Amino acid sequence: MKRTLVWIGALVVGAVLGLLGVEWLNGLTDFVATVYTRLFQLLAVPTIALAIITTLTSFGRQQGAGRIFRKTLFYTLFTTVVAAAVGLLLYVVVAPENLSVPTAGANVDSLGLKPEVSFYDHILAVIPNNVIKPFLEGNVLSILLVSIAVGLGLARLPETVGRQAVVNFLHGLQELLFLLIRWLIWTLPLGIVAFSAQLSSQLSAGVALASLGKYVAVILGGNALQFFVVLPLFLLARGINPLQALRAMMPAVLMALFTKSSAATLPVTMQSAEERLGVEPRVARFVLPICTTINMNGCAAFILVTSLFVMQNGGMPLSWTTMLLWLLISVISAVGNAGVPMGCYFLTFSLMSGIGAPVSVLGIILPIYTIIDMIETAENVWSDSCVCAMVNKETHPRNSEIVK
Repeated sequence: MKRTLVWIGALVVGAVLGLLGVEWLNGLTDFVATVYTRLFQLLAVPTIALAIITTLTSFGRQQGAGRIFRKTLFYTLFTTVVAAAVGLLLYVVVAPENLSVPTAGANVDSLGLKPEVSFYDHILAVIPNNVIKPFLEGNVLSILLVSIAVGLGLARLPETVGRQAVVNFLHGLQELLFLLIRWLIWTLPLGIVAFSAQLSSQLSAGVALASLGKYVAVILGGNALQFFVVLPLFLLARGINPLQALRAMMPAVLMALFTKSSAATLPVTMQSAEERLGVEPRVARFVLPICTTINMNGCAAFILVTSLFVMQNGGMPLSWTTMLLWLLISVISAVGNAGVPMGCYFLTFSLMSGIGAPVSVLGIILPIYTIIDMIETAENVWSDSCVCAMVNKETHPRNSEIVK
């Protein structure tokens, strides 16, 4: 709560400074905003790559309960893709306007896409011809491809001293990266002041409020549809009463809403699943920790919608090809979101800074994200519960009675 108030205060201070129209002050805030953009760009590539590699390395070796793991992975990916697709459709229907910020536009080359080339050229642009080039160019799709390949490769390697040394090095590097991220987030109010000042000096309040209002409507509307319509339909298709399931898991959903942490809610989620939802303990204790790490319905939708909104404001044409590609990027990024402070927001910031999109837009989204984060976390825990219930129904059909 204290951090939220500080962010809101920084947003207001920045807006006032931008409205003053003082030339030297605008130059100073532009400089500070550029510094923060460069720092996020510095951390963007290793954040995305290490998150995906370590996640796949950890869970790619789950073979002891192969059938349960495969079903968990299937439902996790399926519900996450659907959540992102719902967000995409709402974005197209609601169509938030631009903030009218003069920008240089997104760097299309860093997406692995170039205008006026064939479909085969698009694919070739994604496939790297050396290991270093994608990271130097910030080619998002190539980085994802390399990270997935390395993560799956490490998961399939036999347990040797060499493999363990590589895994330990990657985890140590990730811990160091998280420390740097926490330091950057601690100083973030200064960046919010700069981003807010930039925007308020360039656009009218009416345009900003109207556009941001539609953006928030898309985010919250997508979360609501996923929570109250899509996930219950998944449960009904497996013969599970969604109202009884939600009632059983309500302690975990409410805790997630107020803690904004799926990991902190995990003990309550497991207890509610076993004692109230009637899930076999072996299933709950295997499925729920995995879901807490990789089942990010709300995160995928947030990354996709926010990325489209920022790219649109950067002057990048949003064709259906581009939007579908970013749906894929959002799902993979959300799955690799484990352990990243400020999770979805930071990953989105990293992706956008990596392609040269106007990240100043994210500066004014940050205070709003506090509320969005609460709702997304509740949705993620509810989705975890639904996946757990469906896996339990298919693997232990005789032990699927809801207790409370």
